Amino acid sequence: MKKKVMIISLGGSLIIPDKINIEFLNKLKKILLKNKRKYKFVLVCGGGKTARTYIAGLGEQKSKQKQYFQSLLGISTTRLNARFMTYFFGEDAHQGIPHDMNTIKHLLRNHNIVFCGALRYAKNQTSDSTSAKVANYFKSSFINLTNVKGLYDKNPKKFRTAKFIPEISHKDFLKMAKKIEFKPGQHFVLDQKAAKIIKNYNIKTYILGPDLKQLNNVLNNKHFIGTLISQ
Repeated sequence: MKKKVMIISLGGSLIIPDKINIEFLNKLKKILLKNKRKYKFVLVCGGGKTARTYIAGLGEQKSKQKQYFQSLLGISTTRLNARFMTYFFGEDAHQGIPHDMNTIKHLLRNHNIVFCGALRYAKNQTSDSTSAKVANYFKSSFINLTNVKGLYDKNPKKFRTAKFIPEISHKDFLKMAKKIEFKPGQHFVLDQKAAKIIKNYNIKTYILGPDLKQLNNVLNNKHFIGTLISQ
């Protein structure tokens, strides 16, 4: 049986909220290894708080290239997190972290789990856009792991009245994403470019929180708590 390729966007806030989230990462490792008979996984790591800290450090600089430099810092942080995750899973990253689709494809021939960060610089996008592009390349579904249980109509960490959205169309989700002005290190479940990619290519997308039981449920076609974005 040929294994399916599943793309997972792993938010940096889950890897290192303040310090390395060992308990969460051990659970993630257990679930991925448990499901490797059916799947091969590509995990695209975000930069999270670490990236935002570096990005904020350039915030007061008066430079015409400030936003560009901030984006490069964000990319570098995603790749650092990807290298850490590779080591955490007991793999040797001597071949380096993938910077393009062909390298990911090559690594998947011999590995069930491949980690990467942002593949290259592209204006106004986060690692979520990379995840969406990789999902389209492999004609795969896309799971976004973040620090809230799914999509809300507004930020649930700021607004108690935020309403949970269990299911939404690609079209309506893109409308939501477009309302948020892009900033390097932005914190939204998926950036605008990712929203456009999943709509244009009809990529089934799941937004799941830190309860990894829900990830296991999605991988095994069971009922899950989270948000499904589909046609």
